[in-house]
Amino acid sequence: MSSVMGVCMDEGTECGKAEDVVGSHVEDAITFWAQIYGGCFSEDRCWYRCVVQRMINNEKCQVLYIDYGNSEIINRSEIVEIPENLQYPSVAKKYRLWGLRLPADQNLNMFDQGKTFLGSLVFEKAIKVRQKAKQKDDTILVQAECEKVDIGEEVAKAGFAEKYRSPGSTEDVEKREDAVQNQCKKMRAPAQLWVNKPGHALCNRPRVFLDPVAAPARNEVFAGNRMILTKDKTPASAPVLNRGLACVRDQNLAEENDIFEEEKGAHRKENLNLLRRQKELELEVEHLKGELQIINQEKEASRKRAEHLEETLHKYIGTKMRDLAANVKVLKEIRHAKKSAGFGEQLSQAIKLVTEGNITVPCSLEKLQKLWTEYDLAQEVIRLCENVDERDELITKRNEVQQNLYSVVKEFILEVDQLFICERSNMLQELSVSLEMIYGQVCEVNDSEEVFQQFLKWKCAKIEEFIDIRNHTDAALRILTDLFSSILKCFDLSSEAFSDIEEVPGNVDEALKEAELCICKELKTDLTEHDEKEKGIIKSAYSKVMQKVCQEQDLITVIQKTYLASVEFKKEAEQWLNRTPNSDNLLSIKKAVKSLKAQLRWKLTEKNNTEESDDYSELEITRIKEEIAALRNKLLQEIYREQEEYEKLAYLVQKWFPELPLLYPEAGILSYMNSGGLLSHSLERDLLDAEPMKKLSTKRPLVCSEIQDQKVLLKGYSVDVSSEAKVIERVAKYHRAWDQQKEKSSLLQLLFLLFCKARFKPSDPLVYLMVPYYPGASLTAVQADAPLTLEETLKVMKGVAQGLQTLHGANIVHGSLHGNNVFAVNRKQGIVGDFDFTKSEEQRAAADTMVIGTLSLVSPELKMGQPASPASDMYAYGCLLFWLCIQNQEFGIKEDGTPEVDAVGMDDKVKSLILNLFRCDRLTAEQVLRDDCFLLADAIPVPSQLGEEHEPPKEHDSEKTDEEEDAVNSEKNAVNPTQ
Repeated sequence: MSSVMGVCMDEGTECGKAEDVVGSHVEDAITFWAQIYGGCFSEDRCWYRCVVQRMINNEKCQVLYIDYGNSEIINRSEIVEIPENLQYPSVAKKYRLWGLRLPADQNLNMFDQGKTFLGSLVFEKAIKVRQKAKQKDDTILVQAECEKVDIGEEVAKAGFAEKYRSPGSTEDVEKREDAVQNQCKKMRAPAQLWVNKPGHALCNRPRVFLDPVAAPARNEVFAGNRMILTKDKTPASAPVLNRGLACVRDQNLAEENDIFEEEKGAHRKENLNLLRRQKELELEVEHLKGELQIINQEKEASRKRAEHLEETLHKYIGTKMRDLAANVKVLKEIRHAKKSAGFGEQLSQAIKLVTEGNITVPCSLEKLQKLWTEYDLAQEVIRLCENVDERDELITKRNEVQQNLYSVVKEFILEVDQLFICERSNMLQELSVSLEMIYGQVCEVNDSEEVFQQFLKWKCAKIEEFIDIRNHTDAALRILTDLFSSILKCFDLSSEAFSDIEEVPGNVDEALKEAELCICKELKTDLTEHDEKEKGIIKSAYSKVMQKVCQEQDLITVIQKTYLASVEFKKEAEQWLNRTPNSDNLLSIKKAVKSLKAQLRWKLTEKNNTEESDDYSELEITRIKEEIAALRNKLLQEIYREQEEYEKLAYLVQKWFPELPLLYPEAGILSYMNSGGLLSHSLERDLLDAEPMKKLSTKRPLVCSEIQDQKVLLKGYSVDVSSEAKVIERVAKYHRAWDQQKEKSSLLQLLFLLFCKARFKPSDPLVYLMVPYYPGASLTAVQADAPLTLEETLKVMKGVAQGLQTLHGANIVHGSLHGNNVFAVNRKQGIVGDFDFTKSEEQRAAADTMVIGTLSLVSPELKMGQPASPASDMYAYGCLLFWLCIQNQEFGIKEDGTPEVDAVGMDDKVKSLILNLFRCDRLTAEQVLRDDCFLLADAIPVPSQLGEEHEPPKEHDSEKTDEEEDAVNSEKNAVNPTQ
C-alpha cells in the first residue's frame, strides 16, 4: 500500500475532542485518512484487514484496507475470511478539514496537485486534530495542525480549497463535496494504479507498539507488493453552509487553542519517550538475536555430544575396561618405583642429617686460633723492630709461642683426622644441590627448632591419609575381581552346574565406578600440589635445613682451612723450629758470581786487547770468545741460583723469620722482595754481549742481547733518589699482575731489573728493564708489512682484551696503549706491552705517541682534563680495533673526537662492539671478552703461515720517537714470552 502507519495517542470521537494522529492516506486536497492505532509491519507479503468494494471480474476485485484507508485490485485467491475474534472496528479513520471545500471549477490536474500538497503536510507526520463534526459516512470534520502550522490555512493559501463562512448542515457540506469529488473523478482518465516501489511499501512504516489487541489483527489480511488504487469519489456541487455555525466553531477553536498547545507539548514528550523505548526494544531484539545464536550453537554442540555419546555407548564397556586397565598399570609402576612411599621423604632425610651426626667444633680450634693470632702479632712486631737488644727478646718470646703453637697444631690435626670432614662435606654438598633443585629459593626462618617438629607432624598426617587412600583402592579392586569371578562362573558353559539368574551380580557398575574413583584419587594424591599452608610448612623446613647446612659448611671450611695451614706449619716447623736459617749460601753464591764477573771482565779486556794488537790472530780471538761465552753462561747460571736462594729466603721472611733482613742486611733481601723478585745487583749491562739499538731510540739507552738462546731488550731509564722507589713499586705491581697467570695474562713479561751509574751523571742511577724481544710483531709493523685479516685481528685483539683485564683487575691503568705497544706474536697471540714506569698514568696518557695514523687514541674525557681510568684504556682499545678493521678506508671524525663508525664498511658484530667502546658508558675488558665476535674468533682455525716468523719491516722515520719505552717495543720491537 502507498500509505504509512499512523499512531493515535487519544481515543474518542466526541466533538471538540483533541487527539494526535499520523496521516496514512490522502484522497483529495481536504480529505485524508489517519490511524488511531499502529503496529509493526513486515517487509513483504503481510496480511491486513480489508473489505471488498466491487467485483471487477471472476478473478479480480477491488478492496479497501480498513486499517489504512487505501485500496487496490487483487486476486480473489488472496482474500481470506477473517475469524470472528479479529472482526474489530477499523483502525484508520477518515478526516476532512473543517471550513474548507473544493472549488467547483477545479480540474483534474488541480485536483491531483492539491492531493499531493496535502500529502506533503500530513503523510507520515504527527498531526494534532480537534474534532468539529461527524458526517453520516463517518467522515470526521477536524481542525488539523502539524508543528504549529494550521493545515487548513496552508491548503487554502495554496488555492487548492476555499473557505466558506456558513457551512450549513453537515449533510449539505457532504453532498457538495461529494459532488465536487465525483465531478473530478469523471474528468480523470481511468484509475491509475500506484506501483508499490521501495520506500512506499506498506511494510515500511514506523514500528510503534501501542495496542496488543490490534497488533495481531493487522497481520491477518495480506497486502504485499501489489498495485495500489486510491479511493476516488465523483465531485458534486457543494451547498451553502451556515455561516453562524462556522463563527461559533471558530470561536470554540480559538478558546481551545491554548489547551491544544499544552497538549501538543505533552504529546511531543510522549513521542520522544516512545522513540527511546523503540530504540531500547531494538537493542533488546539484537541482544535476543545474539542469545538465540548462542542457543543455536549450544544446541548444535549438544547434538554433536549426543551423537558422540550414542557412538560411545556402542563401545562403552570396552573403553571403560581399557581405561581402567591403563590406570591400574600406571598405579602398579608408581607403587613399584615407590614414588608414593611418603611425602617430603628427601626433606625428612635432610632434617635427620643436619640434626644427627653433624660436625662439632674441635676443642683445640679456639686455642689454636688464639695462638696463631699471638704468633702473627709477634712476627709483625719483630718485623718492625729496629733495636737489636729488643729484637732478641722478641725473637725469644716468639720462639716460645712457636713451640706452643706447634704442640696445639699436632693436637688439632689428630682431632680433625677423626671427624671425617671430607665425607661430611661431600654429603652436605650433595644434599644442598638436590634440595635446591626441588625446592628452589630459600626464605627467611627463625632459629626455633619447632619448624622441624611442625613438618614431621604434617608429614605423618599426610602419610596416614595416603595409606588410607591406598587401602581403599586395594579394597575396591578386590571387590571388583570377586564380582568378575562370580560372573565368570555364570557364563561358563563347560560347567554342569546350573546357576540361578538371581546369583548373577547386579552391582558391577557400582563396583567398577568405585574402583575407578579410588585409582584416580590415589594417582592424583601422588601428584597433588600442596595448599598455601602446606607450602609454608615445607618451605620453612627446607630453609631451616639449608641454614644448618650453610652453618655447618662454614664451620667445615674454617676447619679445613685451618687444618691445611696447620699441616703446612707442622711440616715446616719440624725443619725450622729449633734452628734459624742464615745467608751463608746466598753469600757464597754472590762470592762465586763476583769471581765469575771478574774473570769475565778480564776476558773481555783480553779480547779487546787482542783485537787491537798488531799480531792479531783469528784463532786466538775465537778461543777467547768461546771462553767469554762459557763464563757468561756460568755467570747467568749462578745469577739464576742467586734468584732461587732469594726466593727461599723471601719465603722464610714472610712465613717464619721476619728478622732475617735485619740480621743479614748485606744480603739485600728487602730490596729483592720490594721489587717483586726482579731486582738483580749481580747482573750488569756491561757483562752482556749487548748491541745498541740507536735506530729505535735517540735519547734513551736501548740495547739488544741474548740470554740462553733468547733475544732480550734492555730499556734504560734515568731515575733519581725520589723517583727510584716509585719506579720499583710500579715495576713490582706490574710483575705481580703478570705472575698471577703467567703467560695466560697476555702481558709482556719482565725478566730483570738492573741498576748502574749513568754515564754523564754518576750521581743518578740508570735503571735497565730486561724484557723479551721479537722483531716485527708490533701492530704498526705488522700492518705496514702484511695487514691482519679479520679473523687474525679478532684473535689478536682478544688477547689484548685479556691483558687489559689482567691489569685492571690488579688496579693498574695502562695509559699508553698504542700501535707500537701492542703485539701480534705469530699473528695470532695478542700481548699488551709494558709502559714507562717513570711516568704516572696521566703522563703516559698525554704522550704524543697516543696517535695511530690520523686517529687520536686519547679518550674524550682525558681531553677534558679527567684522570686516566680503565675506561680510557678501553677507548684506546676500541680505536685500535677500528684502525685494524677499516684497513685503508676513509673515515670522518665527530665533534667529540670519536671516529664515524657507521660510515665505514665492516662486520656488523665488530661494528656494534666498537660503537659500545666509544660510548660514555663503555664496556669493560671482561664484557668485551664475552662479546659475540670473540666467541666467533675461537671457532676460526689459524692458518699455518701464521706461526711462521716474519722478517722485520723497514723502519719508518715517523716511528722513531723519543717516547718509546714504548719505542722499546716499536715496529721492530715485538715481544715474545719467555715460556
